[in-house]
Amino acid sequence: MKSLLATLALTTALTVPGLAMARPVTLTTSLNTYGGGGAYLALYVTDASGAYVGSLWMAGGKSKYYEHLRGWYAATGGDPAQINGITGASVGAGRTLEITLDLADALFDAGYTLHIDAAVEDMRDSPNEVAVPLTAAGAGAPVQGRRYIASFVYQ
Repeated sequence: MKSLLATLALTTALTVPGLAMARPVTLTTSLNTYGGGGAYLALYVTDASGAYVGSLWMAGGKSKYYEHLRGWYAATGGDPAQINGITGASVGAGRTLEITLDLADALFDAGYTLHIDAAVEDMRDSPNEVAVPLTAAGAGAPVQGRRYIASFVYQ
């Protein structure tokens, strides 16, 4: 329930007052079988100019590893307040993270990009593992990651 409230607060803050319509969106991230420990993943949004807008989800609970999620960390200064209530366990190799969030309609077809940074202990960090524009046409189209993510899709 905390994650839903935090996400609603984020998405509501991103809409123009009076137009605060949201829809449930399922984000599915499937990892490759890369032979390492669980991956930390940061899912966050930037606007058309590349400025950080907000965090959607953090997979991995130990804040000492957040600095390895370099894009997210640079955008937020590693501020744990950005992810309070929207965290879960790290995601094991070959596994899938599926979360459903209410995202503001104003995020789609308006120049926003969803980013996923990934990091695995004793392996290379992968900032901007996935960067996908949030568009209605892109819903349901799988995107391949650069290193750890086999596919990402939102619907």
